[in-house]
Amino acid sequence: MSVIRTICVYCGSGPGTDPAFIAAARELGRILAENRVRLVYGGGSLGLMGALANSVLDHGGEVIGIIPEFLTNRERMLTRAQEIVVTRDMHERKQIMFERADAFVALPGGIGTLEETIEQMTWKQLGRHRKPIVLANIAGFWDPLCILLDHMKELAFIREDLNIDPIVVGRVIDILPRIRAALAPLSETEKREAEPTIERM
Repeated sequence: MSVIRTICVYCGSGPGTDPAFIAAARELGRILAENRVRLVYGGGSLGLMGALANSVLDHGGEVIGIIPEFLTNRERMLTRAQEIVVTRDMHERKQIMFERADAFVALPGGIGTLEETIEQMTWKQLGRHRKPIVLANIAGFWDPLCILLDHMKELAFIREDLNIDPIVVGRVIDILPRIRAALAPLSETEKREAEPTIERM
């Protein structure tokens, strides 16, 4: 059986307009710490990223921040994390985040959060990994993406043999149980089978 050691969380460097977003980030941080699950994330101290990582640390958990050099000042690198990796660029950042993670969670965020989440869906669809991908649909944030994915299926651009259904949860408390259920049938070898090297665009 596969175990959850580290979860990669994608989320915004801003707080968003709904207080539920920050509250969800803090709650997830507490849950990860209490379950001894490491957080790997984008390394910043602002917005949801900062709320999440600081919550993990405040509750005695472990944080690994992965941040490109050009963002260390803009996103105010979280220096209190146990481990900070400064990368040359976004490609290296995403590769390391992928390698460190047993599963992926997308909290609300912007274009970067969307891009990182979609990339993991693409790699999974192409059989490059079998790690769970969770959309934390706080206050219905990911509803438009879910509608778009359904639309793609209806028009046969996402075919049955290439289907990728992310796990969609409306409550942070459901994230770990759903990931555990998804990982239960997989061995460590199966989960990490054919891990990709993210190619430079």
